Amino acid sequence: MQTSGKKLFSVFELYQIMTLAFRSIPLLKKAKAAGKMNKAFLERIMLAVTEVNGCAMCSYYHTKVALEEGFSAEEIRAMLGGSFADVPKGELSGVLFAQHYADQRGKPARESWARIVEEYGETGAYGILAVTRMIMMGNATGIPSGSFLLRFRGKADPRSNVFYELLMMIAMIVYLPLTGLTALVLNLVKAPILRFS
Repeated sequence: MQTSGKKLFSVFELYQIMTLAFRSIPLLKKAKAAGKMNKAFLERIMLAVTEVNGCAMCSYYHTKVALEEGFSAEEIRAMLGGSFADVPKGELSGVLFAQHYADQRGKPARESWARIVEEYGETGAYGILAVTRMIMMGNATGIPSGSFLLRFRGKADPRSNVFYELLMMIAMIVYLPLTGLTALVLNLVKAPILRFS
């Protein structure tokens, strides 16, 4: 996976990403209960977002899960290379929205969201959003952790440095209870769940 040139997440972005992921847990549960989100669709979204963000740890893990789910090596390789030719037609719009969300760093175009709601219904659209946010959190935490581990194998990420990696790993631990609490409060007061570019 090519990572050079892909912008790393800041400590502030990590807080936002974690909060949004925790806010989205009820949305994902609702979409799964309604049959709007199966494992294959979920994994395609995970692979598409990971391709945008360039997280080696998430790429490795979700490749393994996708293979276990029955994906071909060719489809996985294509998705991690940015090609979605093998994605089923009924999932393609959702996968492309997830990629757009990641590319826009959590602020999609209002029109793209409206199309997803129209195609998948509100519950399905929120399920897609929730999975996208979950993998964004995985990427935002996995990139510095993976970079830190690879540093000791002589494969340091040229975008990163040891100070950034340690700072982000400490922030993850500190943010875990804070973002969970923030998400709970924002959901209780029914704050808007999505911001647009």
